[in-house]
Amino acid sequence: MTDNPEVRSNVARRTVLIATGATAATLAVGAAAPEAPTTGATAPVAAAAVCTLTREMTEGPYYLDGQLVRPDITEGKAGIPLKLALTVVDDDTCAPLSNALVEIWHADALGEYSGFVGNNGHNEPDNGTFLRGGVLTNTRGVANITTVYPGWYRGRCIHIHVKVHTNVTLTSDGSFTGGQELHTGQLFFDEAITRRVATVSPYSTNTVTRTTLAQDSIYDDGGAASGLLTLTALGSTTSAGYASTLTLGVERS
Repeated sequence: MTDNPEVRSNVARRTVLIATGATAATLAVGAAAPEAPTTGATAPVAAAAVCTLTREMTEGPYYLDGQLVRPDITEGKAGIPLKLALTVVDDDTCAPLSNALVEIWHADALGEYSGFVGNNGHNEPDNGTFLRGGVLTNTRGVANITTVYPGWYRGRCIHIHVKVHTNVTLTSDGSFTGGQELHTGQLFFDEAITRRVATVSPYSTNTVTRTTLAQDSIYDDGGAASGLLTLTALGSTTSAGYASTLTLGVERS
């Protein structure tokens, strides 16, 4: 089973794009660095952001409600480390949104989603929670999540699903309820890096034909506007992993 039948929704939200070149580098460093005090009502990301309209993406068939609130969603899954730093801002003011829940879910190296294992032809343990979860944004609007580089399955390029919620209630079992869902989208990866990842075990054992970024039915070649992550190597080898950044603008009303 694939989510190949997915179609894009109409333009409904705004997103904030990290500007290219030096601006992008400045914001990426800021997201990874310790928080610094600010004065007055100044929004620390406003000067480095450009507000523009973009499309939301379908959530697909593999979403499960009420997943765990946690900064590390790997659960011991094998794969190349991926450190996500996603910044959430108000689309009207470019001000960062604190205490917004950023939730993600994606396939493992063999292209299997927890709760749906077997849909990509592999037989592996399925606890219904691996590679699912999220965190609340900090005072700078940044959600830091540790995971692994996703694998691929039939009909889709490598991607991560993402939702942004506000006013959620954290539950005693480590999950969340309620709140308002402000954004549903997908995150995408540079094809040159994905080609290198695909040669490393366990990705190299995935025998399903890989759909490239250019061939994907959902990604529209819009760069950061369409969820394309900025990736930075964490070491000298592909296996060392990547840090990834993107700024998401959401419509609060």
